Amino acid sequence: MTDSVKIRIMTIEDYDRVKALWMTIEGFAIRSIDDSMEGVERFLKRNPTTSIVAQEGDEIVGAILCGHDGRRGCFYHVCVRKDRRMQGIGKAMVVKAMEALKAEKINKVSLIAFTKNDIGNQFWKGIGWTQRLDLNYYDFTLNTENIIKYNSEG
Repeated sequence: MTDSVKIRIMTIEDYDRVKALWMTIEGFAIRSIDDSMEGVERFLKRNPTTSIVAQEGDEIVGAILCGHDGRRGCFYHVCVRKDRRMQGIGKAMVVKAMEALKAEKINKVSLIAFTKNDIGNQFWKGIGWTQRLDLNYYDFTLNTENIIKYNSEG
C-alpha cells in the first residue's frame, strides 16, 4: 500500500464517494433502503467508529461497512477499486475495522461473501479467515407485506 492512501473511519460525508465506488464494483448489489444515504447514516450512528474507508487524495478507493450487535461484528460491502487491488488496501482496512471492534470488546467478526465472488473469497481465505460449511444462512426482508404474510401463515 502506498503512503498516499489513508485508512480512516467512515463518516456520512463520505457517502456519495463510497456509493460511487460501490457502483463500479462488478457483481455488487446495493439495496435501496439500507444502502441509501439515510440507511447508511442510521448504520453509522449505531456504529460510529467501526466502518472504514481508504482515501487517496479526494477519492475513496476502498470501503467497509462494519458494525456489531454487542456480541459479534459483521463486515458488509467490503470493496477496493479494481485498479487498486492487490496492494494491501483491503487488508489494511480489515485490520483497522478489527481493531475498532476489539476496542469495543467484540471478539468475533463474520461476513458474507457470494459464492461466485472468486476474488473476494480468495482474499478472505488468503488473509486467514475460515469459511464456515456447518451453517446455513437465512434472511427475511422486513416490509409490511412480508410481515403480514408471515403472521397470517402461522
